[in-house]
Amino acid sequence: MAHEYTVLNMLRTTLALVLLATAALAQNKVAPDKEAAMKADLAGQLDGMKKQAQVMIDSVFSFGELGFQEFETSKYLTGILEKEGFKIERGVAGIPTAWVASWGSGKPVISMGSDIDDIPQASQKPGVGYHDPLIEGAPGHGEGHNGGVPLNILAALSVKKIMEREHLQGTLRLWPGVAEELVGTKAYFVRAGLFNDVDICLFAHISANMTVSYGQNQGNGLVSVEYMFKGESAHAAGAPWRGRSALDAVELFDVGWNFRREHLRLAQRSHNVITNGGDQPNVVPPNASDWYYFREADYEHIMDMWRIGDNMAKAAALMTDTEWTSRLLGSAWNGHFNKPIAEAMYANIKKVGLPAWTEDDQTLARGIQKELKLPATGLATKVPDLRAPRVTDGGDGEGQGVGPTGGGSDDIGDVSWTVPTVTLRFPGNIQAGPGHNWANAISMATPIAHKGILAGAKVQAMTVLDILLHPELVQAAKDYFNNVQTKDVKYKSFLRPDDKPAIFLNEKTMAIYRERMRQMYYDPSKYDNYLQQLGIKYPTVR
Repeated sequence: MAHEYTVLNMLRTTLALVLLATAALAQNKVAPDKEAAMKADLAGQLDGMKKQAQVMIDSVFSFGELGFQEFETSKYLTGILEKEGFKIERGVAGIPTAWVASWGSGKPVISMGSDIDDIPQASQKPGVGYHDPLIEGAPGHGEGHNGGVPLNILAALSVKKIMEREHLQGTLRLWPGVAEELVGTKAYFVRAGLFNDVDICLFAHISANMTVSYGQNQGNGLVSVEYMFKGESAHAAGAPWRGRSALDAVELFDVGWNFRREHLRLAQRSHNVITNGGDQPNVVPPNASDWYYFREADYEHIMDMWRIGDNMAKAAALMTDTEWTSRLLGSAWNGHFNKPIAEAMYANIKKVGLPAWTEDDQTLARGIQKELKLPATGLATKVPDLRAPRVTDGGDGEGQGVGPTGGGSDDIGDVSWTVPTVTLRFPGNIQAGPGHNWANAISMATPIAHKGILAGAKVQAMTVLDILLHPELVQAAKDYFNNVQTKDVKYKSFLRPDDKPAIFLNEKTMAIYRERMRQMYYDPSKYDNYLQQLGIKYPTVR
């Protein structure tokens, strides 16, 4: 009887909390004409923030920091948010450059994220339509991660003003995707509980157009694993028989894996770098290491690849009489995005549309496209349709189709399996670059990025407003998440209890370049934009 009474009390408490949350959301409801006026207000506010947008975008571009080393970027962005009244929690999930910025109170809790790291050896002068590094060999924003958090800040500040004026209830949370290129942190964010009370997550990522999708995306999940072998040194000519080469183990691992590729599904993508190949040729290498990304379409197949990798390491160690260990450096689930929120966001994309590109903008785009021997189509001028989920045709190994064919990875996937999530892909890049390349950096501190990110901020802000004003949208998003997305698939982290963020990665590289890069940080007190500071005529093409 006591047990029944306790259960009844728990049910009553839960129902009361649900009713309170629903009542709080209902307080935000307004008439349709007033909602339309609010969205027009957001767009007008953001048009008035062009200068702020340009300064943020150019500044983060100039910092050019690799994953886990985004100290200047995080200090700069949190400083802006703190001045605007956001409460900052730094060093979240044990990651020095990670933070969460919060403003507001109550439900709904809307989480807004985007990545901040850049690409090794992608240094590039903006606005120049051919390879021309700012600093030879240095990192640079060769994907465009300098734009996303500024976009979210702009959107949040515009929504914040309306929330204050209209007394709307809700909580805005902003956070950076640290070390996304290493898929290094979002699983740790999930493990640390950053999304436990979040209702909706709106992510933002650079693109050459303005798009959103729902359902399972076209990419892969992955685990990032480094295998380390230990042998015994010896004089490579005088007494090689006394040595046990760790490098031999690495090379045999690679040979074995390359033979195994033939018997893996089409969805797999696997690639590696030898992070330690020994010291010098006349010393048998006592230590060597091999870093692999194992990509596949789903959790089970990724775990299969990881198991095969471990077996390869065991075999290589046996063949060379060495020892092996491994460490997880990153992981990601393949993303699954929320249909009701994607549909609401797409309506705002259609409302905002693409920016009006100038002839200078198109000249730069066509210039780099010609440079890379691609069709000179210029910048996108039409918003595509709402992207539907990935459709597969089996791939069961019994002649029933080939299944998914794989692609890139993004650890926003882990967040998408934790809370209803969508990714806004906003314009700012050019349809030309191969990705993770200097060519993808040339537009990212130019009017192309400035205008594209401002347009994306309008879409993001309007979608936040939709969530604030429509409790039925929040409920529909949760229904899709619970009854469609996670009906048959449940999230299981790749992280093991003892795994920790690989915050040491890229430290040595940034130590080499940081002081030289610091001399080229954008100074908005002296120059109207970064192009002016660098003395670049826009556009510069061959």
